[in-house]
Amino acid sequence: MSRIGKNPINVPDGVDVKLQGSSIAVKGPKGLLNWEVPHDMKVTMQDKSLTVERLSDSKAMRGLHGTTRSIIANMVTGASIGYQRLLEIRGVGYRAQVQGNKIIFTIGYSHAVEFPLPAGISAEVDKKQVMLTLQGIDKQLIGQVAANIRSLRPPDIYKGKGIRYEGEHIKLKAGKAGKK
Repeated sequence: MSRIGKNPINVPDGVDVKLQGSSIAVKGPKGLLNWEVPHDMKVTMQDKSLTVERLSDSKAMRGLHGTTRSIIANMVTGASIGYQRLLEIRGVGYRAQVQGNKIIFTIGYSHAVEFPLPAGISAEVDKKQVMLTLQGIDKQLIGQVAANIRSLRPPDIYKGKGIRYEGEHIKLKAGKAGKK
């Protein structure tokens, strides 16, 4: 039995979970999330907790057991309190601005880079314009948007300039003068 898959998911107050066939809908104060549960997984609700059980013991279903439970737990957390991801912008003259539904980056190219935000994601920039905060209810979408933004200018391995996740450590290499 999966160690993660067998754990129950506690549903906090203010969050409504609806099970209809093979789909699950989680509605909370932050919004609504829907997901199609794999066909050999059974999700049941008792009192204020959800449990995930697999109907077959095939290798694929054993692998999906914990994943299904984690996705549903992330949906409950996202609908109740939401998720956020912080990105740091490092480099002389590097900055970001939020204008409506897009982010405009000045990150060392000859032109400003515009990044459109998908529906359900909001962004804020601090006063110095070097800390970007992404907020939303879908954990997977937040992570994908953060990865796409980071790929616009990944951290340089020599000077450390670029866009990185908050707390990400980049091991810097020595330049030509460091070779012996």
